[in-house]
Amino acid sequence: MSVLVITGTGTEVGKTVATATIAAAAVAAGRSVAVLKAAQTGVRPDEPGDAQEVARLAGPVTTAEVARYPEPLAPATAARRAGLPPVRPREVAEAAAKLAAEHDLVLVEGAGGLLVRFDEEGGTLADAAELLGAPVLVVASAGLGTLNTTELTARELRARHLDFLGVVIGSWPDSPDLASRCNVADLPEVSGAPLLGALPVGAGSLAPADFRAAAPGWLAPRLDGVWDAEVFRERTAD
Repeated sequence: MSVLVITGTGTEVGKTVATATIAAAAVAAGRSVAVLKAAQTGVRPDEPGDAQEVARLAGPVTTAEVARYPEPLAPATAARRAGLPPVRPREVAEAAAKLAAEHDLVLVEGAGGLLVRFDEEGGTLADAAELLGAPVLVVASAGLGTLNTTELTARELRARHLDFLGVVIGSWPDSPDLASRCNVADLPEVSGAPLLGALPVGAGSLAPADFRAAAPGWLAPRLDGVWDAEVFRERTAD
């Protein structure tokens, strides 16, 4: 796996911190890593974006963006309102392929969910993943409602014959409620893909050194970690 596409089931599910966790674990495993933000929205030109936040937490990684727009909107809408060229899936794929020629692992972080529109033709992160032939990791929330959004995302990935690598819970609460505890078992069932990690709530607020030291403990071996899904499920069971 030289390129991994990371999407969310929606906004604010912990996608950027999950990307940082995967990057940190890969760096700790001795791999060279690049992080590509397909479309950064809601950030001014002089402000750090999601890719820079990944680098702050994860350490020595290469960062890049395909495009940046000032308003916190879907990329196609933000581009139109700013009078700027939209992001095209082919541009994302080409940028990722170029980085892959120089790095062991390229993490392509989307904007919001899988089908958020990049351009007026309806191009999406899923289209970029198709062009790359890259696996897709889905970051999901822990609580009530996540089963529906995760299953919808999984169905779209399979309809497009994309390689669905697995699911990571983007923010696991300190005191999980009944729905969250049940979802640990139900997420793999509804998605048809393995649970590959769970990030503790507030992980992104840790000092970078602490974040990097802890990151492998939040991810399964498939993502260069040591986290065990079965042990986690048993520990969180009602």
